[in-house]
Amino acid sequence: MLTTANPNGSGAVSTLTRPAVDERTPGETFAAAVASAGEHGDLTVPFGIHLPAAFPLFASRPRYTVRHLLKTAPVPKAPAPYVYEPTRGALTTTATSYAATPEAAFAPRLASTPLTDLTVAVTLPDGILAHPKLLASFVDLRVLVRLSVLENQSLLHGTPDGAIQGLLRLPGTRSVETGADMEAAVTSAAAEVEETGGSCDGIVAHPSVYWELVRTGALSRLQVAGITVSRTRMMPRDRLLLGDFRAALTLLLPGTGSLTLHRGAGIGGADVIEASTRIGLAVHLPQHLLTLGVNPR
Repeated sequence: MLTTANPNGSGAVSTLTRPAVDERTPGETFAAAVASAGEHGDLTVPFGIHLPAAFPLFASRPRYTVRHLLKTAPVPKAPAPYVYEPTRGALTTTATSYAATPEAAFAPRLASTPLTDLTVAVTLPDGILAHPKLLASFVDLRVLVRLSVLENQSLLHGTPDGAIQGLLRLPGTRSVETGADMEAAVTSAAAEVEETGGSCDGIVAHPSVYWELVRTGALSRLQVAGITVSRTRMMPRDRLLLGDFRAALTLLLPGTGSLTLHRGAGIGGADVIEASTRIGLAVHLPQHLLTLGVNPR
């Protein structure tokens, strides 16, 4: 069902029949709901999908977000249980027998994590509500990408409510500083990731570092090795995050999101659209993540 505020100001909520989504994008579904609702009252359109993943340009260009590095799992409710394997004692990475490897001393236990809502508000261009196709395109191409940026920020730096700590500040992760050139530093750090029993399958980099890897040809060589590189402005320019992301982490997706129209809520009485999606992050093996200090050109 769609909910819309009563224009009579009574505080009651009227409902609309949710339009059939079929092959509609979130923007198309939202635009159809706005057209059906008329010109008064706020409107919320719920979705049973992870909205950042619906950004259409992901299908046509190879740019990866932090989310793309992680495995995902549906969750019906919070708190969501998962297995956490912290290290027991000091982490040693010089073994040549299983009994002396770091993972032989891991201490598995059950843990749980809450879910949290990521929300962005975007001012709508004046008059766009009268143009459903333009509204749909604006939602799909401009609003959803902003939600994806917030997701990158939240996964790397954490959320204000503490439900997600942020991969760059997780207890138990490792860090390396080196004076080596970029490619030598990256390959050495990737090998260090694997000393805890994982397989380095991903890197998160600032765009300036990513394009330096392109310039030198290192990106192609990393791809041959099975490493996916995500680039985002939410990553510091002087840091890379490497890891066995799929083993270390699970992005929990309850399939809860919404697009809300707030009429006249912006500066100068502009309409505002609020996009929200719910996620959680299960951290299984923080020791499989490693931050590397770099010196981008």
